[in-house]
Amino acid sequence: MHRFQDFRRHTDYTDPCSRSSCLPCFPPHGSLYSAWTPPLPRSWAVILLCATGSIGYLPVPVLTAIVISALLNVVEVHLAVRLFRVSRQEFFIFMAAFVVVLFLGTIYGVLAGILLSFVAVIIKATNPPRHFRGMIPGKQEFYDLDRNRAVWPVKNVLIYRFSENLFFANIKIFRSDIENNVREDTKAVILDAGAVNSIDITAADGLVSLADSLQKRRIRFYITEHSQNVNDQFRKLGIGRLIREGIVRRTVISALYDMGMRKPFPLDIPENERERARRNQYFALSPEEENSLEEFAWAFGSDAVREIEKQVKWIVEQIHGISDLEQLSEAGLEEKLEFWHSLGPLDEDELLRRMELHIDDLPDELKENSALAVRRIERRRRVLRDRILREYPNIREHLQEKREVLEQRLQKQNPEGIRKLHELENQQEIRNSY
Repeated sequence: MHRFQDFRRHTDYTDPCSRSSCLPCFPPHGSLYSAWTPPLPRSWAVILLCATGSIGYLPVPVLTAIVISALLNVVEVHLAVRLFRVSRQEFFIFMAAFVVVLFLGTIYGVLAGILLSFVAVIIKATNPPRHFRGMIPGKQEFYDLDRNRAVWPVKNVLIYRFSENLFFANIKIFRSDIENNVREDTKAVILDAGAVNSIDITAADGLVSLADSLQKRRIRFYITEHSQNVNDQFRKLGIGRLIREGIVRRTVISALYDMGMRKPFPLDIPENERERARRNQYFALSPEEENSLEEFAWAFGSDAVREIEKQVKWIVEQIHGISDLEQLSEAGLEEKLEFWHSLGPLDEDELLRRMELHIDDLPDELKENSALAVRRIERRRRVLRDRILREYPNIREHLQEKREVLEQRLQKQNPEGIRKLHELENQQEIRNSY
């Protein structure tokens, strides 16, 4: 018993953190492990029985090495690096909790992490994503005005999307956004509340106050796109009159209809921009036939171009010879894609053009005859062009503009690749048929 107590005095493994951190370095083996309260491997059992006294004579550097070895398994450096890359806010919370644990202990560190995380959630909720919305000529959907140059506001209407629950901490910024953007010719304010799932009593009072304020200015106010649960909350919070007065509508379009508007809704396009808007109009081209690569921008944000390039490189890796290019020129890219299938023709056209920038990545057989490879890709692009024009003969000018915009974008993203491609096209007299 004396030896056991002496061992426990020199190697304090009663703390669960110490045991768990040492296990990766000194894994236990055998049935003897389960017989001891601390997790002891066989070699430690021998020391416990035969050489306990010698532990007291270990030099301090050795004991320090044991402690450092344990700490290296406790501190998740890889997690700190990942947080620093993806979220500075979470990284600072991580480091603050680490410092508190280091100086005050585990319990205080956990509490500090919880409190700081709670504060971060509140700060995020008080300044949520929010956008004013409009429409693209020829389309029926609503888009954020600050994310698409082809979007224009509906005439005399302010459409506002608020992407957070409404409560006491963000109702002020909600009201200021609307009040600061109402103009003299504004006839209606429509709230797209699709992301609002709950409100508190302060937010309820704020909505009523805003509705009354706009009504005094002869501006209609609508709350749309929310779930039925929010209507139930309106009634419980005592603001059911918003429902009775017709302020609550199911969709943005139903609110526009209530104003007396009908499709196509008039857009507020400046005189000097109307010609450009007309050229950019999508005519009868369906979203599936247009750019679903817009979905890449929605899904990947600032990494959209990088992800598109990954798709292109994946396709290039599936090309092993001229027969694969022949098949591609006839059947298209559908079978070559790993994910994100069902491309529209303009999407496929962009991916094909990007493929031409990666001719040097093709097998040697094709690199030696790069002009032939480009011709096969261009043949597929002509098939796509002809198919679109057969179905939509009035969008030839639109296709030409799309082609020019694509070339400008690729020039910025890969100037060297575009330069080489243009040289090859000029030398081999490869003419783009757009």
